[in-house]
Amino acid sequence: MIFNTLYPALNAKLFHQQMPKTLQGARAGHFNVALANELQWTAEEQQNWVEICSGQKTFAEFTPLAMVYAGHQFGQWAGQLGDGRGLLIGQVLDRQGKTIDLHLKGAGKTPYSRMGDGRAVLRSVIREYLAGHALNSLGIASSNAIGFTTSNHAVQREQLEQGAMLLRTADCHIRFGHFEWINQYAPELLKEFTEKAIEWYFPECLNAEQPILAFVDQVIERTAKMIAQWQLVGFAHGVMNTDNLNITGSTLDFGPYGFMERFRPNWINNHSDHQGRYSYQNQPSIGHWNLWVWINNLVPLAKAEDREQFKQELVKALEQYEPKFLAFYQQGLAAKMGLPDFHKDSFDCGMAFLKIMQSEQLDYTQSFIRLQEQQYRAIQDDCLNIRQFEDFLKQYHAIREHQDTEQLDAAMRLANPHYILRNHMAQTAIEAAQRDDFSEVERLFELLAQPFTHQPERERPADLAPLPSDMPDVMVSCSS
Repeated sequence: MIFNTLYPALNAKLFHQQMPKTLQGARAGHFNVALANELQWTAEEQQNWVEICSGQKTFAEFTPLAMVYAGHQFGQWAGQLGDGRGLLIGQVLDRQGKTIDLHLKGAGKTPYSRMGDGRAVLRSVIREYLAGHALNSLGIASSNAIGFTTSNHAVQREQLEQGAMLLRTADCHIRFGHFEWINQYAPELLKEFTEKAIEWYFPECLNAEQPILAFVDQVIERTAKMIAQWQLVGFAHGVMNTDNLNITGSTLDFGPYGFMERFRPNWINNHSDHQGRYSYQNQPSIGHWNLWVWINNLVPLAKAEDREQFKQELVKALEQYEPKFLAFYQQGLAAKMGLPDFHKDSFDCGMAFLKIMQSEQLDYTQSFIRLQEQQYRAIQDDCLNIRQFEDFLKQYHAIREHQDTEQLDAAMRLANPHYILRNHMAQTAIEAAQRDDFSEVERLFELLAQPFTHQPERERPADLAPLPSDMPDVMVSCSS
């Protein structure tokens, strides 16, 4: 690996350096060879991946560290937080020259663990491993993972579970919550920290007339795009606290996430979210709320005499979030529908299709695939309100009638996945892995690597549909 050590250059108040605490009997789970190659791992490093992904081997170029940050959790100020079970163990260059963080999850207690034990369990590690892989394969900016290891180490959750570790990769671990912590506990660091964040992640903003405002624009746009993409594939993060969103607009911190199956906009996949704050339909507005909290922590960067003007400029920047989100979403929905994004009726037609899916409780992913493959009768047969579907279909054909349908159909095939990571698919892989059988993890890893390609030789019937209505959904919590 080629190291590009950045974060340790910051003020030591922002992190705590410590070595990982290994697990008893650590052994191989699964290894992402393609990602290791992209990150320029040598043959020797790949041979030693189990030791690296279990904290047994660290690097002379980088002393592992836990970051401190703060945040609003479920809308409430939570005070000081931080990496309670993870360590940044390296920053390396990928083949494009981009700096990528290596973050070891489950590495033991840190000063920021609060009441936690610093460990991760096999169940949660597999869920994060597959989710990051799935989102990256869907073209959605996200953390990913090199590999995970299991062990003989018992960890207490609702019951005793197998301890595990995950080596996560991400383009950035600087969260909105970093700025909250600095403002609250070390305001003298805000200027330098912000300058470094711009230099490392948005260097093009340094040439702008107002670099900080250019930086803000970038963060807002990337966050809007990420959440629009989540909505388009039916992904619900589950715990969109300010400490779980980063400045580069890439998905971070998989816990009680889920991919929606039957189209239910008010779907809550986190059973700890009693008020539905982080339901699927609320994600766009929560993104706006989190950005509002974040920009408020940038206000002290302005000189006292310029502060009111700076506040107005920040508000003006945030006003662009909604139109940017809608633009990304409308363009993406048009592609999924096989409709031209410039047509005045395309969005209304797309919303009509969503209304049908909602009222008829149709599977979100498969309904778009059926539309793509022109299986109109199959959709109609699942509808009780046939007239509603017929009216939609008439409008749909009317919009497409004078368009380049070959081009539109090609766009559909790039926008509609055949496969998502359904909760029950992940659960099946977890249960097998708990018996030291990682074949289902491997199958899902290969299946989800090409979500837009039909793979009849690899798929199973359970990959294509929700569980029967008489079976309970797989519920997950923040401890996942």
